[in-house]
Amino acid sequence: MKGLTHIISQVTEWIWGLPMILLLLGGGIFLSVRLGFFQIRYLPHILNQTFGKMFSKSSEPGSVTPFQAATSALASTIGAANMVGVPVAIAMGGPGAVFWMWVVALISMATKYSEVVLGVKYRQKNEDGEWVGGPMYYIDKGLGWKPIAWLFAFGLMLEIAASMMVQSNSIATLVQSTFHIPVWITGALVMLLVGLVTYGGIKRIGQITEKLVPLMVSIYLIAALIVLVFNAREIPYAFELIFVHAFTPISAAGGFIGAGVAAAIRWGLARGIYSNEAGMGTAPIAHATAQTDHPAKQGFWGIFEVIVDTLIVCTMTALVVLTSGVWKDVKSEEASSMVSQALGEVIGSSLAGLILSLVLFLFVLSTVVVIVYYGEKQAEYLFGSTFAKVMRFIYICAILVGAVGGLQFIWQFLDLLLALIVVPNIIAVLFLNKEVRDVTKDYFLNVYKRNESVEQKDGPMRKVH
Repeated sequence: MKGLTHIISQVTEWIWGLPMILLLLGGGIFLSVRLGFFQIRYLPHILNQTFGKMFSKSSEPGSVTPFQAATSALASTIGAANMVGVPVAIAMGGPGAVFWMWVVALISMATKYSEVVLGVKYRQKNEDGEWVGGPMYYIDKGLGWKPIAWLFAFGLMLEIAASMMVQSNSIATLVQSTFHIPVWITGALVMLLVGLVTYGGIKRIGQITEKLVPLMVSIYLIAALIVLVFNAREIPYAFELIFVHAFTPISAAGGFIGAGVAAAIRWGLARGIYSNEAGMGTAPIAHATAQTDHPAKQGFWGIFEVIVDTLIVCTMTALVVLTSGVWKDVKSEEASSMVSQALGEVIGSSLAGLILSLVLFLFVLSTVVVIVYYGEKQAEYLFGSTFAKVMRFIYICAILVGAVGGLQFIWQFLDLLLALIVVPNIIAVLFLNKEVRDVTKDYFLNVYKRNESVEQKDGPMRKVH
């Protein structure tokens, strides 16, 4: 068993190194070029269609509002990696890594947009009358690669089971260390909460995430702002560090071992790619349920996700780490504690620990709620709605099993299973690039231009849709 575990570890470490970075980054660059870098050219319009319409209602076909679909996808994207991954990137690649994280975010917007567009374009109604979609549908219907679609769905269905146990274990051990509550009690409570939410389907999940995601993000951003206000004088210097050392090496200082430009690029690209989950194939499953009359409109919400996750949340984490100076004081192997230490210096370690524990609890809880739905939809695609309900029950039970540390040997397969779903998804998206381009062209020629003309004709008081 140890030999098998070692082999799996070596294989997954290699896959999730340079090969995956090249695949996801290269795919994002190709799609950006193919779409004419629309995510930059039309950014004001995209912001207006997303941030400007977060609470708008819609009567278009779909199960949940566009914002609810976006927050459902964000619920599984924003997590501990936003608080831990960024400090690790800075510890290993220096402040310049943040710049390259921003660069890859701009590129990844095209990938996430393309996934969502395809998810909506190829969605369909299931036997319960609900809209369903995702990579398994656009791989099957768009390319005719049914065996690959089946492989994606089966791989994700299994990956969700392993991920469920890892997530529940992390939340149970966190609560135990912070509040001294036994792991089985936390596991049982989370299992009950998740069961109550997921048995209400995507509509209830959307209703919960549209409140929970803004709440948990707001709590974290307020905590970060407290640190930034306290260290306001250091903010300009932090940005100087980011831009200067994106292109020049930085020497060692304190616990920081120093980093060259290559390290800044490597860690910045890796953090950006893995943070926003563009190309992973999960977001389209949530977005396919949205009430929308054009795939491009919902695709803009994919860009919204990248902005919130990487350009806002990850950037705030980076500024907290850089302005507080903890990145120079804390050793690289202890980088995950940087945010806690920075906040602790301002409000005290005990209160900082409580706040961050609460945020992490909400991050993990929201993730678990949504990935149960993702797994259930894979089971539905493969074997029908009855089996999907069985898998939902299995996933919910896995929460308690994982909380107490059971079946840990399955956790070893998590990254390998994830690779098995990412690779076919990104390849399918690249093969379907013409479909994405045609949808985008149709939107900007027939929807955007028409509304722009109406606005110019009727005056600036008319609202552009």
